[in-house]
Amino acid sequence: MAEKIWNAPRPDEIAAVFGSYDANINVIQKKFQVVIVNRNTGIKITGTEENIEKAEQALDVLLQNVRKGDGLNDTTVRYVVSMVADNAAEEVRTLSTDAVSLTVTGKAVRPRTVGQKHYLDAIGSNTIVLGIGPAGTGKTYLAVAMAVKALKSGDIDRIILTRPAVEAGENLGFLPGDLQEKVDPYLRPLYDALFEMLGAEAVERDLEKNIIEIAPLAYMRGRTLDHAFIILDEAQNTTSEQIKMFLTRLGEGSKMVITGDITQIDLPDPKRSGLIEAMRVLKSVDDIAIHQFSEKDVVRHKLVQDIITAYANDANNERRNAQNHHERKKNRNG
Repeated sequence: MAEKIWNAPRPDEIAAVFGSYDANINVIQKKFQVVIVNRNTGIKITGTEENIEKAEQALDVLLQNVRKGDGLNDTTVRYVVSMVADNAAEEVRTLSTDAVSLTVTGKAVRPRTVGQKHYLDAIGSNTIVLGIGPAGTGKTYLAVAMAVKALKSGDIDRIILTRPAVEAGENLGFLPGDLQEKVDPYLRPLYDALFEMLGAEAVERDLEKNIIEIAPLAYMRGRTLDHAFIILDEAQNTTSEQIKMFLTRLGEGSKMVITGDITQIDLPDPKRSGLIEAMRVLKSVDDIAIHQFSEKDVVRHKLVQDIITAYANDANNERRNAQNHHERKKNRNG
């Protein structure tokens, strides 16, 4: 067994890196089979040389997060440890320290995973971006943050947010109230993100001035959207016709972000999802990027990541079983 001393930072930084009741250190110890002890002379790490190096890399990245002012939670710690285990420590180190935007409470909105950073880079350098991935990866939230940033910098004149109202079949006439009251239940997640970025009063004021528009997808038909940042959320629930209609609304000086989760399709025929078709049709078109998140990019409670992984594994097992059954049947008939 080898030993190494990790140069001890300030006592308050040590406390933050170790976590409550050494919770963060316990994750590192368990993953890399090392023992980490806080000594007066520094932090002693005991284990194999390879595992000590991994543990030290994880500690360095966690310390970097603390010094950026980012709090360490269980999700962040497990993500850092998993990336270090996959030899991706350098990628995690290069996560941007610059805030995309600030919430009304002054909290910096930054990419928390490498996948999120690549997504933001794609939005910054392409006119149209498709962000595909499971719940909790920040697809919509980060897109709204980029839209707010573009609005504040004067790059665009307005923000347009839309999503298909699948449960109502895009036919909202039977619901009581005016248009806003009818569509609010379907668009609430978009409101929530805007409220966090701008504050409720500012959002209401911008809605009145049409600087921000939130509407169901059906209301995009027949329009040309110039100098706008347009976000289509829950795009897995669009038909081929709807997503083509949306894409062709793009006007001068505008940017589009389309988000969705192809494992959560609510259409009667999931195979007709416009998002799945768009991923295939647009994959080679210049100035359009398709970014796919993984379960590692989930920044919600750890169990959300575990649930997504469990369902993905179950789906893979079902596909393998079906394929094996098909092969056995083919061999019997052959």
